[in-house]
Amino acid sequence: MGKYMSVIIGAIVVLLGLIGLKSWWGEFIMIIKGSVPIMLIFGGAIAVIAGLSELKDKEAAKKEAGK
Repeated sequence: MGKYMSVIIGAIVVLLGLIGLKSWWGEFIMIIKGSVPIMLIFGGAIAVIAGLSELKDKEAAKKEAGK
């Protein structure tokens, strides 16, 4: 009986989510618009850090090979 109950509760939650999304569509879009620039900033920072780390590793490997 627990499996059926979880399916029913899941369906109710999905339905409530869809109703809420329809009711608050403008606010949802505003949140998406506000979060995209932040995600781009963090993603770019992570890419820069990864690139710098790779350059440092490459330089360390060159120095090690030159010894």
